[in-house]
Amino acid sequence: MLALVDGNNFYCSCERVFQPWLQGRPLVVLSNNDGCAIARSDEAKALGIKMGAPYFQLRELERDAGLIALSANFALYGDMSDRMMTLAAGLGHTQEVYSIDESFIDLSGITGDLVRRARIIRRRIHQWIGIPTCIGIGPTKTLAKLANAIAKSAERKPGSYPVQHAQICHLGACTREELQALLQTTEVGDVWGVGPKIGAQLRAQGIHTALQLQRMDPAAAKAGWSVVLEKTVRELNGVPCIEFEDEPPAKQQIACTRSFGHPVTELIELQEAITEFACRAAEKLRKQGSHTAFISAFIRTSPFRKQDPQYSRSASIPLPSPTSDSAHIAQTANAILKHIYRPGFKYAKAGVMLMDLQPATRHQLTLDFNETMPENRIRLMDAMDQVNQRYGRGTLKLASAGAPRARKLWAMKQERMSTGFTTDWGGLADVKS
Repeated sequence: MLALVDGNNFYCSCERVFQPWLQGRPLVVLSNNDGCAIARSDEAKALGIKMGAPYFQLRELERDAGLIALSANFALYGDMSDRMMTLAAGLGHTQEVYSIDESFIDLSGITGDLVRRARIIRRRIHQWIGIPTCIGIGPTKTLAKLANAIAKSAERKPGSYPVQHAQICHLGACTREELQALLQTTEVGDVWGVGPKIGAQLRAQGIHTALQLQRMDPAAAKAGWSVVLEKTVRELNGVPCIEFEDEPPAKQQIACTRSFGHPVTELIELQEAITEFACRAAEKLRKQGSHTAFISAFIRTSPFRKQDPQYSRSASIPLPSPTSDSAHIAQTANAILKHIYRPGFKYAKAGVMLMDLQPATRHQLTLDFNETMPENRIRLMDAMDQVNQRYGRGTLKLASAGAPRARKLWAMKQERMSTGFTTDWGGLADVKS
């Protein structure tokens, strides 16, 4: 058996933990630059707000329906996620963190009442850190994911089964008839691993429900679509095909891209942005123990500003030897920038991508390609990561990232961001008698 523990409306729930006055209010969390809704409370969903809705379309609801819109506070959400995952791990003996608000728990070999065990863990998470969760249990990842979705929506539960509980669903305890009834009420496009495009193709072939997909010939699913859909069909039939990963696989590429808070025209401003993006990507690279052998960078104007001249350009440089040195990566990215930059344009976005990732080795080359990277460079990167982790991102940075100042043009809009309640000493809540 596997369980999927999922934080409900996670970003909104994190905000409500430290701002109780948001409880019961329609709330959305906005994307980078306060562009669109990436999280919605149940009250916001009831107003008809769709995921990804542009913020400018929601402003009337702030006035007419009391909608609250907050800028994303990813440092807070990441810290709350770590706390939630630590508690969720107590449900079983192995955990796979699937996303910031979801984790699979391996329950194999655990005896006793799994629903009662899940209820205890769910209550503990809510009591200790204030995050409401749903827990789905099933014999495969796909069925555990489906059980979690069912746990969130009581109206989808046909009947009152003893395995159904508030915010908890155990499909492994269902009878064959009960499971088929649940699959019959599930749209095929809602099955994990199907997606909109394949869902439309399946409906065109007369497959509209998860039950019809379950009854599909796995060989036909593979021949007509892919091995991924074949695995989905088998998983719906209780055959585990998607491996449990207690260690996340290393990424094949790492990118750091951002839209700017305001248009940028000067090369020096773009160099600061590219340097910061390159350093963030390099930090992620070192964290997973990899080196990059291929660096790409891009700049572009906004396609939505039709009145402005448009320009978009990218370029890539292969490295003669893989590296994870922030200075080398930033220097290469800025060399690309100088090559593709053209004056006279209002740039709205830039980014750096690290590709051809390889396991880290102790031998690297500097940018003059003739000198082996000294050991002190490796220690320097380690020290830089440790300082920034302890004292906050940007405590140590490269000079080309620019001197600190109140506001940089390329910095993201985050005009509605809450305090770093658990990540900033200055943001700690005051308790007064």
